[in-house]
Amino acid sequence: MARPPRYDETLLLDTAVQIAADAGPAAVTMSAIARASGVPNGSIYHRFPQRLALLAELWLRTVERFQDGYFAALHSDPDPLRAGGAAARHVVAWSRQNPQEAAVLLHGPQSFGRDEWPKEYAQRADDGNKRVLGAVAELADRVGATTESDRDRVMLAVVELPLAVVRRYLRADRSLPAHAEDLAERCATDLLV
Repeated sequence: MARPPRYDETLLLDTAVQIAADAGPAAVTMSAIARASGVPNGSIYHRFPQRLALLAELWLRTVERFQDGYFAALHSDPDPLRAGGAAARHVVAWSRQNPQEAAVLLHGPQSFGRDEWPKEYAQRADDGNKRVLGAVAELADRVGATTESDRDRVMLAVVELPLAVVRRYLRADRSLPAHAEDLAERCATDLLV
């Protein structure tokens, strides 16, 4: 019977998030995680046989946690304007509640080796991206966006604009202001009309 692992994946990934948020994705190495967590290198390699697998899981766990709330917000109200506003608000609120994870996502998947991820990780990422694009397209349909320009406006409202609000403050190492959620929601709703 195999011995149960002494160190769980959550500890390793939480440590990797801290390192990536503080020093960037390039700083996330097995030895850096070992130093910061106190977990022996061998235990890290047992859980993640290569650094690329660790980076992929770090990115995917973070983005999937964000996406769960985002999808819930997009489907939170039968009124598409309120649902779109809720989705924009979620981007800012989640980033406020999870500043280290938001910092990870602002780097983008390419910074975590996306082009070289093992197939199963790449497929998870592709599936998540399709899910996001499908949900935004569904919202676009609900608000009557039929032209390419209208669909771009929906993408701006519920994806790019709230990310810009977050990016502006987190990249400057500043806290999000108290009005940031309201601003993102109001601007998104105005753009969706």
